Amino acid sequence: MAAQPNSPGSSGQGQTGTVTNTETSKPGEMTAEAKAEQAAKLVDRFAIWSGAAGLIPLPIVDLVAVGGLQLQMLRRISQIYDVSFTENRGKALITSLMGAAIPTTSGLGAAEFLKTIPVFGTIISSFVTPVLAAGATYAIGKVFIQHFSSGGTLLDFNPPDYREFLQGQKEMWVKRSTSGSTSHSGSSEHAHAS
Repeated sequence: MAAQPNSPGSSGQGQTGTVTNTETSKPGEMTAEAKAEQAAKLVDRFAIWSGAAGLIPLPIVDLVAVGGLQLQMLRRISQIYDVSFTENRGKALITSLMGAAIPTTSGLGAAEFLKTIPVFGTIISSFVTPVLAAGATYAIGKVFIQHFSSGGTLLDFNPPDYREFLQGQKEMWVKRSTSGSTSHSGSSEHAHAS
């Protein structure tokens, strides 16, 4: 494919967010730091979208939506790191990586079961599923950023190798999620203590 020049008459498609950094359209020419920053922003965005998909009140439908978002995230991270991507391999790796994170997937399964209980189950799962879906997506994205930044590909990815890293990312997500709500209450506690 020939590269299209950025001329005033060219279509504006695909140029959102690349006005100030023309390197984002050429992943092979980006620095490692720029790739990591772009990939981290992408993971944050997909984690939020996965949390929103977790709000879908229909059992299984929300998991399919979250899985689709995770696969698209992996595709986009692969593009950033210029790593060959195949959908079947991506699905298999995400599934096996989730298998390495049994507590998270067990929580999602329990939340799915809760959705089958009328009213109360749906209400409870509407609080649990989005957090678990967003956290799992965040951790998966961070694992693949780590793997690709160290020169790995989809073909040499081994999920059990990332079990500890995945656990650390899950803990970081929990701290990050709760820091927003505790930072406000923590500052008021310090004000009362003074």
